[in-house]
Amino acid sequence: MIKSLFDKYENTIQERFFKYVRIDTESDPNSSSQPSTEKQKDLGRVLVEELKSLGISDAHLDEYGYVYATIPSNINDDCPVICFCAHMDTSPDCSGKDVKPLLHSNYQGQDIVLPDDSTVVIKANEHPELHKKIGHDLITASGETLLGADNKAGVAAIMEAVRFLTLHPEVKHGKIRILFTPDEEIGRGVDKVDIAKLAADIGYTIDGEAVGSLEDETFSADAAVLRIHGVSAHPGFAKGKLQSAIKVICEIIDKLPKDRLSPETTEGKVGFIHPVSISGSAEKAEASFILRDFNTANLNTYASLISDITKKVVESYYGTSYELEIKEQYRNMKEVLDKNPKIIELAKKAIELAGVKPNLRSIRGGTDGSRLSFMGLPCPNIFAGEHSFHSKQEWCTVQDMLASSQTIVHLSHLWSKEKVVKKSV
Repeated sequence: MIKSLFDKYENTIQERFFKYVRIDTESDPNSSSQPSTEKQKDLGRVLVEELKSLGISDAHLDEYGYVYATIPSNINDDCPVICFCAHMDTSPDCSGKDVKPLLHSNYQGQDIVLPDDSTVVIKANEHPELHKKIGHDLITASGETLLGADNKAGVAAIMEAVRFLTLHPEVKHGKIRILFTPDEEIGRGVDKVDIAKLAADIGYTIDGEAVGSLEDETFSADAAVLRIHGVSAHPGFAKGKLQSAIKVICEIIDKLPKDRLSPETTEGKVGFIHPVSISGSAEKAEASFILRDFNTANLNTYASLISDITKKVVESYYGTSYELEIKEQYRNMKEVLDKNPKIIELAKKAIELAGVKPNLRSIRGGTDGSRLSFMGLPCPNIFAGEHSFHSKQEWCTVQDMLASSQTIVHLSHLWSKEKVVKKSV
């Protein structure tokens, strides 16, 4: 029945997506405010108005930049409340200002030269997934910015599913909660989520890559900050006195393994230590690291490695001292999801019903779902059709976004047939 409704349905997903990506929502890791940039609320306000126009009366934007909304249940049974989540911000790695989305209808496998910068070319032989998109309506930016498919493709997929469900009340579903978050790209996506207000039993982030992908496992992640206190002296009179904190911290980083345990030397489920920034002066220098591994226990090993290297280096610099701070970021959501197998089982079935082959996999990164899972909301990640994110070569297709939206609809219906399950975290 649902498939026949989709066959007759006139979607608005391309128009929605184009509207969303034109709104600058770049987050800022150097800002301490929540959200990190007020402009993220510009998209939030648009989404609230669209939700209200679809009859979602409780849609609202809170002070922290989160959008909450509820699609009421249209059945009497006591089924689980499900939540669909996507993030509104775009990565600060590449400009998200003045995005010009371009539609390449009926793509035929050619390289795509982006018009605003002809040096930016999306080459088919460098993007293997493009070979599967013959006949699709491909969307790119114009060459000067990222596109913002990460994660506005997910936002559009959720919004289109909301529209479909409100237009077709004959599709049965329980209560559905919608959550749009700010600041996911800088690791703060759920810092201020009100889990009690959300009041959902199960969640799904719509923030995955290739069509059909279903991610139930992420890295566990810690952050490390190393501060070196050196001894400053006038460089003209520094002999026997100067102990440069910059040189000390650079020597520490240089002693990290070069043939293993780094992003550029690992793949699959192999973790890494990655220095992401360094700053300072002769008197004081600071380096930030991210530690990642699918096995949470390995994070302690990585922290110990940094500590051991630092101790040995600092001992050779008289008068120098250090501080090493380790902070938990998120944990592998598989630890939670393995206790709730129905969540993955129904997601696979929904993807199949959308006409796509499900691909259960791990992701070398983290999503809002990683942290939500440990906040009491088991939450795997479903595809949104995003590709080459955080770059000017980012792309997606209309068809893949529609498949994601249809998956959401099928999943909503499937959960309406289930009874409330006790969460196990």
